Amino acid sequence: MKVVAVVPALNEGSRVQDVVKAIRSHADGVVVVDDGSSDQTADEARVAGAVVLRHAINRGQGAALRTGTEAALALGADVVVHLDADGQHEPSMIRTLVAPIAAGEVDIVFGSRFLGVDPVGMPAVRRAYFGLARLFNRYVVGVRGRVTDPQSGARAMSRIAAQQIDFHQDRAAHCSEILRLVTHSDLRWTEVPVRVTYTAETLRKGQKFSEAFRILWHLIIRGTVK
Repeated sequence: MKVVAVVPALNEGSRVQDVVKAIRSHADGVVVVDDGSSDQTADEARVAGAVVLRHAINRGQGAALRTGTEAALALGADVVVHLDADGQHEPSMIRTLVAPIAAGEVDIVFGSRFLGVDPVGMPAVRRAYFGLARLFNRYVVGVRGRVTDPQSGARAMSRIAAQQIDFHQDRAAHCSEILRLVTHSDLRWTEVPVRVTYTAETLRKGQKFSEAFRILWHLIIRGTVK
């Protein structure tokens, strides 16, 4: 079973080489999508052994994941894994994400920061944000079932699931859109606990409360919320 990790990256030149090298110990291939970076992200990722694609302008994480997923499928991936480039995701979680798919139990696996594994360094305000996001996804977006992590960037998909999930949101709203598409489909899915570590630098680049309004607008304007 060929596992290819897809990593969207924006101005992660100082970290992406270490991230790619660590991921390669747990996956058969790594695709990094440089989403319009102004630094050496693409060069650093290539040196580390990743297949590198580049957007000429910053299009957003969702767009980068679409580009990377298509590339992973073209490379013959049986399982496509999405991970962040900032080092918050421990590459060893790839095995946890892939295991239920390899066992034939499900088609897609979402990593959750809130299933018994306490996120390291997560501020209380960020916890409150995710609590509101869970309610938003359920009652506004229409996500079905019990989803504990509404904005997880860690997920794994079988080849069939990756081909079937036709998401269009270019930016942060892609997480909610993917959850809605999956929970409204016949795809089998589950959540597994993953460990995420926050640092001062990654928190500065993370989502703010204001992002919730932007996500809602994008979901409405693209017709995801009906």
